[in-house]
Amino acid sequence: MSKFLTYWNYVRRYKYWVAIFIFLLIIGVLDENSLYVRYQRQVEIGNLKREIDKYQTEYDAETEQLNALENSPEAVERMARERYLMKRANEDLYVFSYDE
Repeated sequence: MSKFLTYWNYVRRYKYWVAIFIFLLIIGVLDENSLYVRYQRQVEIGNLKREIDKYQTEYDAETEQLNALENSPEAVERMARERYLMKRANEDLYVFSYDE
């Protein structure tokens, strides 16, 4: 019983420091909203924001290309020639392949 009283006296003497230590332990490590978990979530949010920016850039480029296709017959012809290898009636088409 004397060990318990020794510990109890120590806790009573430094009760504020013990309370602060327990509080920091709970907030820093043990809680589901601890500082470590918050840091991981901030990293994930940063990654998701970069991904959003990447997709927004792709979306803007595709929207610009769609607008060009809707408004310009030259753009439609260029797209047909490049992607679908179409040609005019009086032209010859040569496709080069770089297979190894």
